[in-house]
Amino acid sequence: MKLGICLGCVPGATDAERYANAARAGFGAVEVAALADPGQLREHRELAARYGLQISGVMTGGVWEHPLSAADPAVRDKGVQAVLAAIEAAAALGADAVLVIPGLVTPDVTYEQAWERSARELRRLIPAAEKANVVLAIENVWNKFLLSPMEFVAYLDSFASPHVAAYFDVGNIVAYGYPDHWIRSLGRRVRRVHVKGFHAARHAWTPLREGTIDWAAVMKAFGDVGYDGYLTAELSPAGDDPIAGLRQIKADLDAIVAMGR
Repeated sequence: MKLGICLGCVPGATDAERYANAARAGFGAVEVAALADPGQLREHRELAARYGLQISGVMTGGVWEHPLSAADPAVRDKGVQAVLAAIEAAAALGADAVLVIPGLVTPDVTYEQAWERSARELRRLIPAAEKANVVLAIENVWNKFLLSPMEFVAYLDSFASPHVAAYFDVGNIVAYGYPDHWIRSLGRRVRRVHVKGFHAARHAWTPLREGTIDWAAVMKAFGDVGYDGYLTAELSPAGDDPIAGLRQIKADLDAIVAMGR
């Protein structure tokens, strides 16, 4: 598997320091936030090349504030524009996946409305994803939506497109399910994976291997469905020494991957 980390979780005062620290800690890839400025895109390409790192994907910004499930079409359109910006950034950075939060169930947005509206807006985005050869990777987040693996599978399959797939977050699922169950249900639909520690009884984030996640079961499930892509750490270093903490995250990832061998 390819081991990466979210660039925003890497210590450093500048992007250059963060890229350097990620490389020195032994990571092979970083995931970045959406960038629109051509100068920033050029800088990130150059930094990735300088430090021998892949840019594994781009996180779409603004879709919490402007969800694809909103009642107001103007709000939804802002979310669509945010995803389009992420697609363009991914294409410019040589990444082939964009993380997308599909929608939010709220007091004013029912489950059915979230499904219908977000699916409609995602269908608008598929042609752009196809043109850029980018996957719209739908992440399971705490948005009160797609709360079972069967629903997630049905939602993804409704698009009938190889450009819509799953961004599976192992830590997020522990609050209401078992990661290995979801992985087997999603199967080949999983195109990206986030990892972080979580303690179910305390409902709290932890360092990678200090929560209640059965990493051996998780890695076996990934092996069973043939997933061999990126494992991207989405947590910041613990402790007083951020560089040592960063190296510990990489060591924990190595140990987790070894469980699947």
